[in-house]
Amino acid sequence: MPSRTSRPTRRTALLCAAGLLALPRLQAAPAKKPLPPPPDVWPRPALVPGGVARLSLGPSATRPQAHSGELPLLVVGDAIEWTALVGIALAAPPGEAAITVAAPGEAARRVPYRIVAKKYQEQRLTVSPRTVDLSSEDQARYEREREHLAGVMATFSPAVPAQLHMQVPVPGRRSSSFGLRRIFNGQARNPHSGMDIAAATGTPVRAPLDGRVVDVGDYFFNGGTVWLDHGAGLLSMYCHLSAMDVKPGDQLRAGDAFCKVGATGRVTGPHLHWSVMLNRAMVDPALFIDA
Repeated sequence: MPSRTSRPTRRTALLCAAGLLALPRLQAAPAKKPLPPPPDVWPRPALVPGGVARLSLGPSATRPQAHSGELPLLVVGDAIEWTALVGIALAAPPGEAAITVAAPGEAARRVPYRIVAKKYQEQRLTVSPRTVDLSSEDQARYEREREHLAGVMATFSPAVPAQLHMQVPVPGRRSSSFGLRRIFNGQARNPHSGMDIAAATGTPVRAPLDGRVVDVGDYFFNGGTVWLDHGAGLLSMYCHLSAMDVKPGDQLRAGDAFCKVGATGRVTGPHLHWSVMLNRAMVDPALFIDA
């Protein structure tokens, strides 16, 4: 027979079990809310030929000076963190690269980065043979223009742009993208160094940022052309224009109309060719605009 103490033991066990069931359930720790996405940065980084490297330089009381080889670089930010913006040339080979940085009172240091290969598309076009196989006269003109434009592209004004988020200079369909390898009449040429936007002749072209006009001309390949200096090695170029309503030295505000779409130079129809140059490297304009 069971002992007298067996019943209280069973009762106690039942009470304990009931008590355990009565305890409030432990609440799981609330899931952490996802961090908000970082604010948009301009230009967007792309460590590829034709892209832009954004390299952190850390804190400094004054703006550091950064160089890619002998070329000064655009440095943005504040005393908490400075960032060097490096335009990567379309001809840059994949692999290791570096810039040099010097802050007042500090020794120069090396900041490395790595360029990743990118394959751009190809496009075959048929144009007037005289724009591919140049006559001696046209070749001489091209050489003169190339020398002049090298001086334009070397423009560097110390003022840093107030902003780097650009507006598209003309509405329209993108008819050709940056980096496209073009083959004219079966002959390969350099990759496309800008963005083509299809628009009717006479459509106003507007400045994507504040800028100063540094060159206005009519060139063999580019036709009617205007160059703008936005500061610190950031330039932009507008080609195949039908009208140029500015002169060198004019100051523009973002959104100002300053020229008109055309079909001058080597073209197959009216459109705007828009290029962006950073530290003398043509880079993809799409990195500066909304997707």
